[in-house]
Amino acid sequence: MNIFEYLCIEARKLTRKSLIGIKSKSDWENIRTKKHSQFVDMLGISEYMNLKEKPPLNVKITGTIERDEYIVNKLYYESLPKLYVTGNLYIPKNIKGRVPGILYLSGHAANQKFHYQAHPRKFAQLGFVALIIETIQLGEIPGYHHGVYKYGMFNWYSLGYTPAGVEVWNAIRAIDLLQSRPEVDPERIGVTGISGGGAITWYTAAIDERIKVAAPVCGTATISSHVCKRTIDSHCDCMFWINNYMWDLTDIGALIAPRPLLIASAKKDWIFDIKSVREIYRKLKDFYTLLGFPENIMLVETPGPHSYHETSRKAVFAWFLKHLKKVNITLHEVEDIDKDLESLETAESLKVFTRGIPSDERVTTVQDWFIKPVPPPKIRSIDDLLEYKDDLKTILLEKTFNAFPKEPEDLDIRIELEQEDNSNIGYLVSFVTEKGWRLHMHVIRPKKADIPSPIMLILLSRGQTVRDGIRLFKNLDPSWARAYVELRGVGINSWGKNIQWYLRRAAMLTGRTIASIRVYDSLRALEALSRISWVDKNRIALFGSGEMAVVALYAAFLRGNLASVLLHEPPSSQNIYSNPDGTDNVIEMLNCLRYTDLPYIAGLLWPTQLVFLGVRPTSYVWAEDLYRRLGSPGMVRHIKDISQWSLG
Repeated sequence: MNIFEYLCIEARKLTRKSLIGIKSKSDWENIRTKKHSQFVDMLGISEYMNLKEKPPLNVKITGTIERDEYIVNKLYYESLPKLYVTGNLYIPKNIKGRVPGILYLSGHAANQKFHYQAHPRKFAQLGFVALIIETIQLGEIPGYHHGVYKYGMFNWYSLGYTPAGVEVWNAIRAIDLLQSRPEVDPERIGVTGISGGGAITWYTAAIDERIKVAAPVCGTATISSHVCKRTIDSHCDCMFWINNYMWDLTDIGALIAPRPLLIASAKKDWIFDIKSVREIYRKLKDFYTLLGFPENIMLVETPGPHSYHETSRKAVFAWFLKHLKKVNITLHEVEDIDKDLESLETAESLKVFTRGIPSDERVTTVQDWFIKPVPPPKIRSIDDLLEYKDDLKTILLEKTFNAFPKEPEDLDIRIELEQEDNSNIGYLVSFVTEKGWRLHMHVIRPKKADIPSPIMLILLSRGQTVRDGIRLFKNLDPSWARAYVELRGVGINSWGKNIQWYLRRAAMLTGRTIASIRVYDSLRALEALSRISWVDKNRIALFGSGEMAVVALYAAFLRGNLASVLLHEPPSSQNIYSNPDGTDNVIEMLNCLRYTDLPYIAGLLWPTQLVFLGVRPTSYVWAEDLYRRLGSPGMVRHIKDISQWSLG
């Protein structure tokens, strides 16, 4: 099996299993609250959703445009302190009483308020109060959506950060703004948008039940289509949640049900496969029927590429008229947007910050503070350590390593080749890590070694061969056997650098990362070694260098009871960037930085002997201090060459 085929299998499995097992309305009611909480968590907004009191919006209107049928307020608000969101509020004239409010979420276009203005304007002409807001990437204060996509910020996955979370939070606060308006009926709120705005429409409607009607346009597809048809290659990072619970879009749609949901998609969309749109609609139609509201979901397909079409625009207007104003109208009776270019406001006239961007803005740095890495744990005793380790292991198995197989495959250990020279006996050992994957390790036992023999498992790095490993460890204590394992992405299981960027993004969508896959491989390799009759199960050591030092740390933490862990050039943290092409620092693991980091994992290995080969980053002082405070039998050693290492 190759890695692309593997990720496709996992993606298809994820899509296929979505909503399976919900056979009745009560089945769904029993799990809905939990599912909602999980989605909030995957967007990285749990902290903000759990606030006892939201911070003030501090809405400021910086200008007004008056037209015959409506007025436009140019405004901004703070979704969090100094996280400014710019927008335009379209208010119809001569309204009586409170009217429905529409939140329009912008797609990936420059000058968003200008580019999409015909939509909120049309809503105002139809008697809705419409608020269009801009994104953190393409608003007046340009921030970052393309951290992973363009800048190598794969640490976002470790933080559990996605710009989708910020956009959803900004949208939730926009609903707060709409509900605060005297013209708006707070019980009649709808949301719509195209492309990125279509995706955030899905997510916001799923999170916020104040939204009574939703209409995402050109923002719908399955995880399997994104991975297997590689539409992910063209997608912004804001299109996805951090998928540790291995959801598909139908799971998100279920959180919207049974509220009215119109899905509009183009048949030849470059980045949203229409076949997958139909699959989502079919499954959600069945789900809406199960809940007793089949009439509340609708699919509109339009010809052509990724864009609005007259049919989709008119369908959206009719949908909101029907469900928010109780006005039934056919598409033939609905007027389309005004396409007269002379009727458009200029980009400059719609601008909110006419005197410059506020100097205290926190939009451009939101990825650095929106999710806070966990501080060092406070461990004062061995009992504290044991309790903390148990709790952290439980959390990581759910939030970071949830994709580990729940029913492991038979290891099916095979001795593929036996070798011998004057000093050593060699074995080429193969074992199964996951279905379809048989990995290999070259095991060498000195003839003079005691039986049972202690053994060191050496995680070969990308670009290394077994011959390289043997050469580098030729001076290892001669009483120790050694095993050189090729994890996925290494040796005969390797893949080209040109697909590394794709693999790292696609793996996240399937609930895993390349590094977490390698952690699982390492655990399986350790288990395979422990089943070899001549191996001393109480004296197994683990070695990793660079990226593999990260894998070694987590594998040792999850397994426990290793005699020694040796680290060569371990990264200082998982909160570091990669090359934009994804070819280095392949160390991200979903959500891990919310709960731990590499130096903390190293300290939590106590009483396992912790060894640093060569210079170690200063961040690991925390681990050494913990070892020193807890004392024997834990030990930290520093060595310059592998020949200096011993277990004693």
